[in-house]
Amino acid sequence: MTDRPSIPYRFDPDATAAGLQEKYDGLEAGVETGDEVTIAGRLMLRRGQGKLVFGQLADSSGRIQLFAPADVTPRFEDFGKLSLGDWIGVRGEVMATRKGELSVKVLEWTLLAETRRPFPDKWHGMTDPDTRYRQRYVDLWVTEEARRGFQLRSKLVSLTRRWLEDRGFVEVETPVFHPIPGGALARPFTTHHNALDQELYLRVAPELYLKRLIVGGFERVFEIARVFRNEGLSPRHNPEFTMLELYQAYADWTDIMRLVEELVAHLATELLGTTSITYQGRDLDLSVPWRRATLADLIEEQIGRPVGLDTPLDELRALCDEHDVPWKDSYGPGKLLLELYEKTAEGEQWDPVFVTEYPIEVSPLARPHRELSGMTERFEGIVAGRELCNAFSELLDPDDQRARFEDQAKDKAAGDDEAMAVDEDYLRALDYGLPPTGGLGIGIDRLVMLLADAASIRDVVLFPTLRPEQDQVSVAAAEGGDGTEADTDRVV
Repeated sequence: MTDRPSIPYRFDPDATAAGLQEKYDGLEAGVETGDEVTIAGRLMLRRGQGKLVFGQLADSSGRIQLFAPADVTPRFEDFGKLSLGDWIGVRGEVMATRKGELSVKVLEWTLLAETRRPFPDKWHGMTDPDTRYRQRYVDLWVTEEARRGFQLRSKLVSLTRRWLEDRGFVEVETPVFHPIPGGALARPFTTHHNALDQELYLRVAPELYLKRLIVGGFERVFEIARVFRNEGLSPRHNPEFTMLELYQAYADWTDIMRLVEELVAHLATELLGTTSITYQGRDLDLSVPWRRATLADLIEEQIGRPVGLDTPLDELRALCDEHDVPWKDSYGPGKLLLELYEKTAEGEQWDPVFVTEYPIEVSPLARPHRELSGMTERFEGIVAGRELCNAFSELLDPDDQRARFEDQAKDKAAGDDEAMAVDEDYLRALDYGLPPTGGLGIGIDRLVMLLADAASIRDVVLFPTLRPEQDQVSVAAAEGGDGTEADTDRVV
């Protein structure tokens, strides 16, 4: 293009594509309104017809057609040579073409930024998932469902925050750097603070700090927290993700169950207009109430025989072998039951279910069940075959908590990278008294996946963790792949 004008330092649009579509909906074909507007965005389509150029301008709200006649549009030839993806500002008249397409007749235009790389067009888009995730700045323009999904995510977080605040919850912020990793069974990322000459850990959960606040007198607290777990990549896992954690004094796990099902139903209704949704081609009912079922009962439904903490260890190990469930000599009956459940039953739960009665062995922060020895008042919410949340009546007894921390520390010393350490300050906080409390952790990313009908967590995280590009090329070449999602979705 010749003699391109200089790029201005600012531009003042006074209209949006969506606003014009709404205001002038139903404008009759061939009508010129006389109304002038100023809009800005990217040029996403362009086609010339002699002395007339049609374009499509996209902004953050949507798209609208540009109508550029040679006898009206200044620098008409340059306008016809604009590249797909160029940012432009336009002043023009709102009109409808003879075919009834709402348009802006271009009376003035200004180049705001030019793209120096080929921009995918509307018809072909970006077909390689790996490229979509790496170049989200392009994907958001050419993949409409991606933009809608992230807009839904933003609204979901906002609605969640408002719903909790309306119920008396206070939003707080707790440390991202932890001197001791805790609050979840997960392998942490480590870092080093030079001034203190101290090893620190990126938080795997904000739980222990939030419960300190309950001790401190905040009776209902929540945090929408970025958390970090040093684990593999998969369609369900990203090493950094967003967790809603909340704690409610004077409540138990039954109160938290009601909170979860009511919150999810509220979000579905507000965002989608219904609790009867479709996820990955299958119907899914999110209405209240959700089913309650014990972990042992769900295992029995799948393997056809009753199991429990009183099942002999040799029998549990044999059942694990029968169903291809790996186990270690150090696993007690509680851990074996959990592994058996996760392999045989969890993925089979489609409609929402609260899975209850988890063994103490695998629940180091949950309060013992008030009726069942060896069990806790813990539940997980399972929807569409995957864990959506984890919650329980919180453990209050400092002596019991110390004993469980010490058991975890033994596991860590034996090589379990996900086990917890003994947190002396948290134990000191418990010595001051934690009232009966219900707690919850719910994965925001997985909730967005559910309501946005997304198959992979990478579709709902703006910039997911990916292999380095050179590694991706090497892996694809070595395996004869093309570097698409099938190659990148393996756990690494």
